[in-house]
Amino acid sequence: MKKIVLFILFFSCFSGFSQEDAWVYFNTKNNSQSYFDNPLLMLSQRALDRHTKQGIALDSKDIPIDKSFISQIKSVSGITVMAKSKWLNALHVRGTQTVINSLKSFAFVEKVDFADKTLNSTARIAATAKIKSVSKVLETQVSFAYGSSANQIQMLHGNVLHQQNYTGSGKIIAILDAGFPGVNTAQPFQRLRDNNQILGGYDFVSRNTDFYTGDSHGTMVLSCMGGYKENELIGTAPDASYYLFRTEDDSSENPVEESYWVEAAEKADSLGVDVINTSLGYFEFDNASYNHTYAEMDGKTAYITRGAEIAFSRGMIVTVSAGNEGDTVNPHIGAPADGISVLTVGAVTSAKTVTSFSSIGPSFDGRIKPDVMAQGQSVVLSDSAGNIGTANGTSFSSPIMAGMVACLWQAFPNKTNAEIKEMIVKSADQYTVPNAQYGYGIPDFSLALSNSLALKDFSQKNVFLYPNPTSNLSTVSLPDNFDTGVFRLYSVLGQKMLEQTITKSLPTISLKTLNIGMYIYTINWEGNVFSGKLIKQ
Repeated sequence: MKKIVLFILFFSCFSGFSQEDAWVYFNTKNNSQSYFDNPLLMLSQRALDRHTKQGIALDSKDIPIDKSFISQIKSVSGITVMAKSKWLNALHVRGTQTVINSLKSFAFVEKVDFADKTLNSTARIAATAKIKSVSKVLETQVSFAYGSSANQIQMLHGNVLHQQNYTGSGKIIAILDAGFPGVNTAQPFQRLRDNNQILGGYDFVSRNTDFYTGDSHGTMVLSCMGGYKENELIGTAPDASYYLFRTEDDSSENPVEESYWVEAAEKADSLGVDVINTSLGYFEFDNASYNHTYAEMDGKTAYITRGAEIAFSRGMIVTVSAGNEGDTVNPHIGAPADGISVLTVGAVTSAKTVTSFSSIGPSFDGRIKPDVMAQGQSVVLSDSAGNIGTANGTSFSSPIMAGMVACLWQAFPNKTNAEIKEMIVKSADQYTVPNAQYGYGIPDFSLALSNSLALKDFSQKNVFLYPNPTSNLSTVSLPDNFDTGVFRLYSVLGQKMLEQTITKSLPTISLKTLNIGMYIYTINWEGNVFSGKLIKQ
């Protein structure tokens, strides 16, 4: 009898009766107008403010799925609803192929899309479907004891932003990861806890509010941004606030995790989050029939990638790890790193060379990926017990970047997400000659800051240093209405090297006592500031 039972079970696995994963897409949303009339029913005020500030109109994607559709799908025997997405107007379901296909009989079902793409031949085909000026006074100089974590910040010149008090304050970052044990107890996160910077979270895998569980990968990721232990670890956005969402089930690899991710991104949107970081990527699954192909890395096919693109369209910036497959037989980026709008981050060593494991581009449709690079080898971080150590992976280059994104956006709160992303990419060291391994290169956030300071009558057109580079003297070219200002010069580590009052009659700066190298300068005048780089030869 036992042998017969085993045979039946074995046979069923190959006869269409095994459990399959699929997405059920709906063709309409009812009662949309009532939500447009009462937008707080679907988005928080902070989220609505983000839409308004960036000129993003509410649309049908913001409307929740019709509850009656969900209840009718749930009522079908043998169907388990795993996740939902209002953006994609879809449910992730699990059941047999036969039962899932039966859902197409509902009039409100547009199509069924199996994770196993060989089962989709019978599926129906879907129908085609005034900025205020902001004070940029960079007077306050803040010094952080970065300790051994200094290099991963200074490589991006993020310390220059920190010195000007751009540390992520007022910005909210959502981390979508595998778990966050120890964040509620470990010392490097105490500053976040004491300042109430952990705003909340959710475990989408277990469907409960205990997000301080799961794999410690998310804990290490958070430490790259929000960790704070003087002389050992300072994150790139120590004063940002955070939501922690567990979307990755570390015990298995299944497409439902893409659906959890999209659901979490929608939650982040509704809460008014500014930046989403995800150090996750999907290409291969436990069931090989569910695997993605490189051809699907086109920015519009994978479920999670489509969700990431919608997240960007809502006004958020999405930073994504490029992946750690660069030295494997499948070296290319996974999903959602293939997204057109996401900021895909590869990994370099402390010496700025590309790591062997960093996944490469281009996307299948030929776009430059990764977009930018940050340190991903020997990254200083905290584990769940609060121990400071090092780890490798684009999993950590991405949050290092995400924290700096928040700091730069703090400096320019009226910029759109697209403008901030463009500022970052254009500041990268290989912007004019990108490639499939290095993308556009390593961003220079001090350059992004100085290039984008838009101040009244104080622009790059009439304020600059010449000669630059120089071996000794440099003169400040000043506007006609300039009276008296203060010139300050800093090392790339943020140490003030020189301070001098400048006037129309005394605009020359002597660099005689300084070592050869690059410096950051600021010129303060009537409450405004201009900054830039100065190179001594």
